[in-house]
Amino acid sequence: MKIAIVTETFLPSTDGVVTRLTQAVRYFRSLGHEVLVIAPDLGVYEYEGAKVEGIKPITLPFYRSKKFALPSSKVKTLLEEYKPDIVHAANPLLIAASAVHYAHHLNLPLIASYHTHIPKYMDYYKLYKPAKPIMWSHIKKLHNAADLNLCTSESIKNELLEKNIKQLHVLQRGVDIERNHPDFYDERMRERLTRGDKSKKLLIFVGRLAIEKEIHKIKPLLDRRDDVALAIIGDGPERNELMYTFKGTNTIFTGFLHGEELSRVFASADAFIFPSVTETLGLVILEAMASGLPVIAAKSGPTIEQIRDGKTGILFENENVDSMLAAIERLEDKEKLNEMKIQARKEAEKYAWDKASQALLDFYEQTIKEHNVKNAVHI
Repeated sequence: MKIAIVTETFLPSTDGVVTRLTQAVRYFRSLGHEVLVIAPDLGVYEYEGAKVEGIKPITLPFYRSKKFALPSSKVKTLLEEYKPDIVHAANPLLIAASAVHYAHHLNLPLIASYHTHIPKYMDYYKLYKPAKPIMWSHIKKLHNAADLNLCTSESIKNELLEKNIKQLHVLQRGVDIERNHPDFYDERMRERLTRGDKSKKLLIFVGRLAIEKEIHKIKPLLDRRDDVALAIIGDGPERNELMYTFKGTNTIFTGFLHGEELSRVFASADAFIFPSVTETLGLVILEAMASGLPVIAAKSGPTIEQIRDGKTGILFENENVDSMLAAIERLEDKEKLNEMKIQARKEAEKYAWDKASQALLDFYEQTIKEHNVKNAVHI
């Protein structure tokens, strides 16, 4: 099969979309499929034998920490030359919107996937919030031009159905259960993240430091509990503001970490804290669970889907400090904490990446068949 993936983000960027796509590309290539990736040009031109075609990127005024590529006719040229069996528009908005347009123009089977909850993010940027209905209209138009649409959780599927987006299916979540493993526990890493006081309960947050991640909501916990240390792993436009917010607390900012170093961070903590209610899934939740960490998370559709309260993690009421404090207090029971760690790992083991990538490949085959049926009907 010849697969063309057009995406708003790819390597060397680090986020859940890139993780899912790189794992899929690796799996497709292992099965002998040809893959072309079209993405903003960030200096990566090959991955696991797949060619990466770059489109000149720009920096948008409202999100300067990340580069994007605008819609481009180069996508049409690349698709015409490559002649794919399937086009996958990942998170179509800018450059991936070109994939929707030209796949339709060239009569190519098209699948679109919804990963990032941009309209929800707009609630956190006052200048752009009034444009939210226009954004939804744009998203609806793009996705309803696809033969088949994917999203990452049942709760997001229900929300998209309310927006009248058609042909929706939920894509299975996945995690690397080898790179994320309790065996990566490291005393020196724990000492680093607790600034030498390993007796403290160590909570970690891993992700992009942006306002929609709502990391500031963890601050009252640290004000009330001096036996808790927090490690914030990642970078982004809100880093300086967050460093000011958490000044004077038991908090360390590490910037982005990768590879085995990140694996050791996960495995060396007591729990993962997830304050955001804007995610479409939160792949980092599964990475934490695979590392043997219970997840302390604000209640939202995607967190309720993934976390069994009291079994693989603890859910708290969003923006309720007392509820969050009560969740942390439940970590006091060491026997219960160890049981949650075991159950979190067992749950994550159900979602190895190969299974999720095969499910995506199955959707590709389904889309090709349905597209061909449509064509046959119209002949």
